[in-house]
Amino acid sequence: MSDSEEHHFESKADAGASKTYPQQAGTIRKNGHIVIKNRPCKVVEVSTSKTGKHGHAKCHFVAIDIFNGKKLEDIVPSSHNCDVPHVSRTDYQLIDISENGFVSLLTENGNTKDDLLPTGRALCLLQIKDGFPKGKDLIGNVMSVRGEEQICALKDIGPK
Repeated sequence: MSDSEEHHFESKADAGASKTYPQQAGTIRKNGHIVIKNRPCKVVEVSTSKTGKHGHAKCHFVAIDIFNGKKLEDIVPSSHNCDVPHVSRTDYQLIDISENGFVSLLTENGNTKDDLLPTGRALCLLQIKDGFPKGKDLIGNVMSVRGEEQICALKDIGPK
């Protein structure tokens, strides 16, 4: 191989970073996050049983799926590890909403993000459809978990 040859690598990977991390079940609390049945969830209730004749205290988790709102439950020994998702939130300015419901958001670097449909939150969709045509400047708070994204909240920052 000569010195004049250049190699260009394009990578869309996330450097091997995991989408979840392990956490001991006994340390997960209400309003925390957990993966149940391969779905990212927010914990709404935790109860712990005493140790029984088989020696393990058990944690009973009641959680709500972050994206579809379904209630899920799981029982895990308190000393075992559970998967906890990495949850990130980012604010984007709303630029436009298409007739089929897709929103166009402005990212920090000036590009547009056009692949989000605020279907999971009826309130968000109503706020967008009410406020945007009236000239309100809206900021969408986008939650990203395990490769899924959804607008989870809107802020009105005044008229355009």
